[in-house]
Amino acid sequence: MDEFADIRPYRDSEVREVLDRLLVDDELLNAVAALRMPKASRWFPKLLRPLISAILRRQFKRVVSVADFQQRVKSYMDSMIARSTSAFTVSGLENLSADKAYLFISNHRDIALDPAFVNYALHTNGMDTVRIAIGDNLLSKAFAADLMRINKSFIVQRSAKGPRQMLAAFKKLSSYIRHSLHQERSSIWIAQREGRAKDGNDATDVALLKMIGMSQRKADESYAEFIAAMNIVPVSISYEWDPLDAAKAHELAQIEMDGRYEKAEHEDLKSIATGIVGQKGHVHVHFGTPMSGDYSDASELAQAIDAQIIGNYRLHGSNLLAYMRLFNDERWRSVSTADVPAAEVAHFDEHFANMPPDYRRKALEIYARPLINQLALQESTSA
Repeated sequence: MDEFADIRPYRDSEVREVLDRLLVDDELLNAVAALRMPKASRWFPKLLRPLISAILRRQFKRVVSVADFQQRVKSYMDSMIARSTSAFTVSGLENLSADKAYLFISNHRDIALDPAFVNYALHTNGMDTVRIAIGDNLLSKAFAADLMRINKSFIVQRSAKGPRQMLAAFKKLSSYIRHSLHQERSSIWIAQREGRAKDGNDATDVALLKMIGMSQRKADESYAEFIAAMNIVPVSISYEWDPLDAAKAHELAQIEMDGRYEKAEHEDLKSIATGIVGQKGHVHVHFGTPMSGDYSDASELAQAIDAQIIGNYRLHGSNLLAYMRLFNDERWRSVSTADVPAAEVAHFDEHFANMPPDYRRKALEIYARPLINQLALQESTSA
């Protein structure tokens, strides 16, 4: 029996059938048209669908495996990186071995691009891509679930009803993660918390680590032994510019003012599209060192993961300038010696001048938070 059939990624034997279904899906074709030809898609959606379908069928004609599909995805990533980033850099690869499976626990800023950039960094350096944890709340469209699972995503069932169903879903997820790492030797990417860190504050959710720990065999392995065997590697992803910074700041300001924020229908899918096409500036991915300390519990492990994610976060000029605009002090020089070029300062000021003043400060706080966290980490380690 395939005990993980409802959550696991699709297998090679399933790829062609899923692709054939996707390439005639009206909602997917509409989404692609809106992304590639936004003006025409508003006026002639029905006329564009056959054209988009024909183009995609030609591009995916010879795709019969997950590896084939991801090779096509890489070509899209190449184009996206060329169009929407000024640089893409990677560090920490010396901490990894190509013959090991890792549980990558990453900070989370962009719904789709965080794991995509991790995959791109690994693939272009000769390592296997990861299986990606994705919440079922993001799969409001049937085509989205197919698209994600054909790209090595597995489903986190957050919509389970009642304590018993939630517990069963978490146990299955924990078992699947361990099964993937130990039996199938396939690496996993999972965000350090549910939902993006919209305020820029990267912090690992202890509940996530407790879920992962459900597959520990307490009779014959200690918590520290279990964690060492899971090959947990913290990952720090930093974007010089967040295409959704204004939207996130607006949401945070509204929550502060009204106590809540109501998402529009399919808002997450729209955020995915905006993140893909929006300008991101310099994007950096850092792979930390595997967690191998004598951790007594999930709380202690979370602190150690946070120290790596925060400490290895690549600061950009946007982070330094946001901090200076908010606090006007020089403490940032203890964590960065970089001076921001005048052209970057002018671009920064223009970017924020174009943002509505009622949530401009929130946006500055988003960019300043990684630097604030590094200063706090520095103080705690030197105390």
